[in-house]
Amino acid sequence: MTDYAPPDTPLDVLHEDHEILVVNKPQGLLSVPGKGEHLADCLLTRLQEAFPTALLVHRLDRDTSGVMVFAQTAHAQRHLGLQFEKRQVKKTYLARVYGRLEPKTGTVDLPLIVDWPNRPRQMVCHETGKPAVTDWRIQRYGIAETRVRLMPQTGRSHQLRVHMLALGHPILGDPLYAEGAALEAERMMLHAEELRLRHPDGGAGLRFRVPAPF
Repeated sequence: MTDYAPPDTPLDVLHEDHEILVVNKPQGLLSVPGKGEHLADCLLTRLQEAFPTALLVHRLDRDTSGVMVFAQTAHAQRHLGLQFEKRQVKKTYLARVYGRLEPKTGTVDLPLIVDWPNRPRQMVCHETGKPAVTDWRIQRYGIAETRVRLMPQTGRSHQLRVHMLALGHPILGDPLYAEGAALEAERMMLHAEELRLRHPDGGAGLRFRVPAPF
């Protein structure tokens, strides 16, 4: 992992009410504190300075940007946590991957587990891996790259990154899984574009979307 130099950007709050907070996480910022004082700065602590009751519900990788939801109450945290656990939250990501991904739509169904000697890397393992499924839909082709929407059905650690790698098309700029020309990008080209969930107070359907900045 590269040295941690989190961006000095103001909070980008997309929605705030008595139960939930929805924010646009910047690329390069941890969702939660890492181990050690040098990894203390993160989105959760920054958010809690402005909203002291903010509680974690899910995470995005440090180098992934995009939509994240936080709870404002213990009830909301439980309610949202169950939605994620039961796979009721619909997540859409936008990625730029190396090479020409084909066909235009498809599904990756490959179980994942932590690669212990090489943590935090994850790997495909058919014997001990946990189920992991990702749908994809091509947006357009570029020169030696593909712009693709990724719809994970499960929420494994590094799922989209490892699934794209397994197809032979690593996400551009991925510091863990890309090599050579695929690594030559100004950031990891993965963005959590859209989140659909139910409001913890009343169950109304909500949709939050931030277009990819790349």
